[in-house]
Amino acid sequence: MDKKHIKFMKEAIRQAKISLRQGGIPIGSILVKDGKIIGRGYNKRVQKKSAILHAEMDCLENAGRLKAKDYRKCAIYSTLSPCDMCTGAILLYKIPTIVIGENETFKGPENYSKKRGAQIINLNMKECKEMMRDFIKEKPGLWNEDIGK
Repeated sequence: MDKKHIKFMKEAIRQAKISLRQGGIPIGSILVKDGKIIGRGYNKRVQKKSAILHAEMDCLENAGRLKAKDYRKCAIYSTLSPCDMCTGAILLYKIPTIVIGENETFKGPENYSKKRGAQIINLNMKECKEMMRDFIKEKPGLWNEDIGK
């Protein structure tokens, strides 16, 4: 496993834990350009009573408005496989690399992302899996709401 991916995913995990402490869903995301973090975010659907503030959406919003060429130099990290909505935003801006902490508790449209040219790197991290499994067990109703079930 690439050490830089682990380093960046640990920051995404920190973001997920912020959400969990706030009573939200523990999913975190960061955006990296040229080896530097330029955006951070976490799932804020509960905290902001939002329909769309998944971690990746919050991260992209917090990175601010970028030029198309800048997104193409980025990698987005998420503690969990991105859902349809977040995948759409990632593909819209042609972010070439999606690094995920795990995809066992939830798997978004990864094959579609690959068909569209994105590289997906699954770090398959125990910490990410445990965090989501514990949350889903504790709050299944909130989890199902988040994924549209």
